[in-house]
Amino acid sequence: MASVNKVILVGNLGKDPEVRHLEGGVAVARFPIATSETFKDKNGEKQERTEWHNIVVWRGLAEVAEKYLKKGQSVYIEGKIRTNNYQDKEGIQRYSTEIVADNMTMLGGRTDAGANNSNPETAGSSSGGRAEAPAFEGEPDDLPF
Repeated sequence: MASVNKVILVGNLGKDPEVRHLEGGVAVARFPIATSETFKDKNGEKQERTEWHNIVVWRGLAEVAEKYLKKGQSVYIEGKIRTNNYQDKEGIQRYSTEIVADNMTMLGGRTDAGANNSNPETAGSSSGGRAEAPAFEGEPDDLPF
């Protein structure tokens, strides 16, 4: 029987991406994103629940993330769930779950004053991912198409 491991998230960056360059120049970036949902509890009061997701992007997507992503920005992520296990210093087995993204689209959102609004190039990872530029401020909302 076939199986599927696919995740789609839209959320806001919790901090700027941390980028490392491995041997051979391969870039890897890690950053958390938050997704939130609101609901009414049994008393009818509005509640909000936030989930944090650890995102990992490789190669071209990592370079785009390093150059253009900033804390607070909205981002669309497609990828797969990966769970790693390791032993800590005390010998206790630990687990970490992350989303390995193969597609990333910048959605804009909160930007710092003076942030560069350049159009980032589409960059692919080895799995064919891509990154898209955020919409520019001042674009007309009434485009004829």
